[in-house]
Amino acid sequence: MTMLKDKVALITGGGQGVGQGIAYALAAEGAKVAVAGRTLATLEETCAEIRRRGGTAMAVTCDVMSQEDIDRCVAEVVSHFGGLQILVNNAHVVPLGRLLDVSDEVFMQGIDSGPLATLRMMRAAYPHLKGDGAIINLASSAAVRWDASGYSLYGATKEAIRSISRGAACEWGVDGIRVNVIAPHALSPGLKGWIDSNPTEAEAFFNSIPLRRVGECEDDIGRTVAFLVSDNARYLTGATIPLDGGQAYWG
Repeated sequence: MTMLKDKVALITGGGQGVGQGIAYALAAEGAKVAVAGRTLATLEETCAEIRRRGGTAMAVTCDVMSQEDIDRCVAEVVSHFGGLQILVNNAHVVPLGRLLDVSDEVFMQGIDSGPLATLRMMRAAYPHLKGDGAIINLASSAAVRWDASGYSLYGATKEAIRSISRGAACEWGVDGIRVNVIAPHALSPGLKGWIDSNPTEAEAFFNSIPLRRVGECEDDIGRTVAFLVSDNARYLTGATIPLDGGQAYWG
C-alpha cells in the first residue's frame, strides 16, 4: 500500500494510543513518519514497530506547550526527511471534571496543550505544507454529549480546535493546504483505564454506540486518517469527521 508514498508526516502524541495508531497506518501507506511527544522511550517503541514492519520513522521529543520545542521539532523533521506534507495534532492534556472542581491551572493546561498548541504547530509547519499539505486536528464528541456534566471544559478546548481548524481551512486553501478534524472513539490506554474504573458507565457507553464497539486505534482511526490526508480526499477540507461508530449527533 503506497497511498502516501514519498510523503512526510509529523504526529504529536505518537507514543501510544490514537497517535501511535495513526503513525502505524500512515507508515503502512508509505509515509515517512516522525512521532513527537514528551517521553522518548514510548516514541522509540512506536518507531521500532514501524521499522519492524518495513517503514521509516524518527522520534522527536517535544512538549507541545512550549513554542521553542514546537519550532525545534518541526525544524528537525524537515531537516531529517527533507520536507513535511502531513501534520496530525493529537497530543492534548485533558481537563476533565466538573466546573466547581477543575482548577484554573488544569483548565489552562487543556488550553495550552490543545487549541494553542494546535495553532502554534500549524503556524510552524505552514511554510513547509504549502502546495500539497494536509492537516488533521483532533476534536471530541464530548462537546455534544447528551450529558455534559464533567466534560464541558474538555469539550470547550476541543471546540476551540474545531474553530481554529475551520479558519485554517478557509484561509489556507488557496495555499494548497487542507485542514480537517476527526472526533474519534478509540481503544487507547486512557479509555481502557476509564472502562476498567467505571464498568457500569462503560456498559451504558458501549450500548449508546450504534456499532456497539469502540474503534481500534490503527485499523479504524489510523486508516481513515491515511485516507483523509491522501490525494483520494483532495477535495475535502474544513470538515469534522466523527469516527465514533455513529454515537454522536453533531447536527
